[in-house]
Amino acid sequence: MGPGDDALAVSRVYAASWRAAYRRIVPQAFLDEMAEDRWCGFLTGGGAESLLLLDGQRLAGTAAYGPARQTETAGCGEVISLYLLPDCWGRGLGKVLLEAALERLREMGCREASLWVLEENRRARAFYERQGFSLSGAALDCEIGGKELREVRYVRCLEA
Repeated sequence: MGPGDDALAVSRVYAASWRAAYRRIVPQAFLDEMAEDRWCGFLTGGGAESLLLLDGQRLAGTAAYGPARQTETAGCGEVISLYLLPDCWGRGLGKVLLEAALERLREMGCREASLWVLEENRRARAFYERQGFSLSGAALDCEIGGKELREVRYVRCLEA
């Protein structure tokens, strides 16, 4: 499988996860019309590293990580995305993928990790809180599919 094929496979995981996780958060028409290759440009654009999680021979999940994108969090690492196929939820695979991304951030010398989550995404927020992340108090307004939403920032110390 070549880089373009890999990007498309990963983008399909993003799309499947978005359609399930953001139902009743993001407008349904936006989710229904979302192209499966929507994230290919992000995935091949550089700047972030990606981890792939296989369930047997099938790509089950992915995480992107790298230096924090906001200037006020310089020196901090960021988990930019973490997505699993919906039929893989609740099996501990998200925790495995998250811990692998955090270990890579530690190896990069980061002492803290951050991530952004849609405020209405209660399932993801509960997951990150169980993994030791805490709300930082920072928030960003965004628009997805014509709906105004808010993202909240979580942080976790990476030092032992």
